[in-house]
Amino acid sequence: MSSRAGSTGSSSRKTTSSASSSRPTGCSDAPPDLWSVLMRPVGYSTGALALSDVERALSMLEGSSATAVELSALRISELKPLLRLLGSLDLSRYGYVSFHAPSRFDAAEERAVADAMAEVAALGWLIVLHPDTLHDLGAFRQFGGLLAIENMDKRKRTGRTVEELEPFFDALPDASFCFDIGHAHQVDRTMTEAHFLVREHRTRLKQLHVSEVNAGSRHGALSQSAAHAFQRIAAHIPDGAALILETPASPAELERQMAIARAALSTPNRLETTRA
Repeated sequence: MSSRAGSTGSSSRKTTSSASSSRPTGCSDAPPDLWSVLMRPVGYSTGALALSDVERALSMLEGSSATAVELSALRISELKPLLRLLGSLDLSRYGYVSFHAPSRFDAAEERAVADAMAEVAALGWLIVLHPDTLHDLGAFRQFGGLLAIENMDKRKRTGRTVEELEPFFDALPDASFCFDIGHAHQVDRTMTEAHFLVREHRTRLKQLHVSEVNAGSRHGALSQSAAHAFQRIAAHIPDGAALILETPASPAELERQMAIARAALSTPNRLETTRA
């Protein structure tokens, strides 16, 4: 099993990654700032591309430049079918794989969800979890840094700000952070709270969710205005944090959305380089 959170498991499984840490051909002379842009894992959450159909989402990503993928079981009804699929999915093209746990479950279902996540943790993948759905935080403490708590949008009762996330990280001190920049932008259009979130949890930050979130809390395609807002905190995002897009997209739109995300989360000098 890989020790890197979010990475794939042992080489004996079809679900493992064959990604190398060496630079791609033709990139050996790239400046360090551009190199960090090129090497940052970027890809999609399967739920954004094909609702409840992971295999279709993966087929849409074939031939794309995506180097990362998040397998999504946002609805609890999707969890068991996806777990049964894991052994047959070929994820070897991805250098980074994570798993989004169900976003809503009741107290009676929580133990079953935690047990299912143990199967995912055994693969060494980061597990993204919404804090507002938790009942017994101790049920997830076993996952340590493989568990990533995500900041929430306006419609949720908690988990939206540094202050609201504090009790979750106090109870789960080893947990990682999944920074949903679209949620943070919706909660505070000035990006002040986004800055606080990244400043407070930068050392935990392993993955970003990237999209534009409207007033109704729906994820949409990235616009240039959202990209410019995201630029305000780009310099504070760790270079190794994976960018997982949650923007609905057709196969023809995938590359454009990933290019906007890469540029938006680059520092200004990197932004100009990637546009050249």
